[in-house]
Amino acid sequence: FFSALFLGVGKTTLIQKVTQALKSSGIPIDGFYTEEVREGGRRTGFDVVTLSGNRGPLSRVSSDSSTSRREYRVGQYVVDLVSFEQLVLPMLRNLNHGGDTEKRICVIDEIGKMELFSQAFIQAVRQTLAGSGTVVLGTIPIPKGKPLDLVEEIRSRKDVKVFNVS
Repeated sequence: FFSALFLGVGKTTLIQKVTQALKSSGIPIDGFYTEEVREGGRRTGFDVVTLSGNRGPLSRVSSDSSTSRREYRVGQYVVDLVSFEQLVLPMLRNLNHGGDTEKRICVIDEIGKMELFSQAFIQAVRQTLAGSGTVVLGTIPIPKGKPLDLVEEIRSRKDVKVFNVS
């Protein structure tokens, strides 16, 4: 797992380059990464992009400061949980239901506050990490403020190596 304290230090770029190298070597790989969405030079949100080429919103800046009961927010961003789950969960479930005969690589960029609003995602990540046939290449945030349970669980696993990116 790659970890960094600040946005924009290159975790996703690093994931994308490693993914391209693995794909060109013929290694079975699936997963997703998150990508900034910019309009007029200003970040307006994040998209989820699967390695199979599907794309959808993860979050967008909200101009409304009020929060509705069903709205998930991180700072100025409103998380589109339905879009995120529709893109990511089928891919993770498919990976988890495959046989353990060949090693596979799963890219998960990232496991952070926005993604962790989804209980189904948390469960799918745990199942993926428990699978003997899957190697996970992912990103997690460096701890600051209130710890994120799944992130700390991952960080403390004996079979996980964390590289801090700066």
